[in-house]
Amino acid sequence: QTERVLANLDAILKAAGSSLGRVVRSTVYMVDLGAFDEMNAAYARAFGDHRPARSTVQVPALPRGAAVEIDVIARQGT
Repeated sequence: QTERVLANLDAILKAAGSSLGRVVRSTVYMVDLGAFDEMNAAYARAFGDHRPARSTVQVPALPRGAAVEIDVIARQGT
């Protein structure tokens, strides 16, 4: 699910004139922090050498039964 969420974010950012490389802050919401290593690996692949500030929190539930949700703040531009 993390890969799908990040692909969706990438598309949204590109449509808004930005990119994952312009993200300055992200918050990752997870239903199960036991899956942190798997999420972290997918996150690292998506962001590469770019390391925006990040918080990760466990939540009791997410909309539509999702296991992970990510919100970001990004600068405009590519």
